Amino acid sequence: MPDTITNLPYGPDSPLAFLLEVAADAVGPDESEQREDAETAAAHHTYAAYPQTLAQAVEAADWQGAAATDSGDRRVEPSAAAWLDGGLWLHHTLRITEHDGALDVLTLVVPCTCGRYTTITLDGEEMLLEVLAELAPTHGRSVHDDTADDCRSV
Repeated sequence: MPDTITNLPYGPDSPLAFLLEVAADAVGPDESEQREDAETAAAHHTYAAYPQTLAQAVEAADWQGAAATDSGDRRVEPSAAAWLDGGLWLHHTLRITEHDGALDVLTLVVPCTCGRYTTITLDGEEMLLEVLAELAPTHGRSVHDDTADDCRSV
């Protein structure tokens, strides 16, 4: 049997060799690279969009990346989370669409007084400050509302 590694049916400098190398590179980043890219994207977004708040409180090293997952009909893009303490954390991902490209999505995950969690998608530093002002009297807890379908008080 011929050695397929050294006895290729094409030359190492052939167009086919080039195209196969491009295709191998186009597969995308591995899980480790995805985690690192997610951490970098999260840190960059918080430094750029939240310079007076999150950029001062959350360091780049605080972000923990997660690789993309695919559960058949649903793909979850790579993301990163940063622990804020007191049960709160930030979650960052890029929402990728053909129409809009990549959009930063930053979510504040907040414990509720009932024991469950609620998520608040942030759209800027002003909104973050409003949410934090509402959470301050409850020391970072969302106030449970039995009339709502979720625990969100904001």
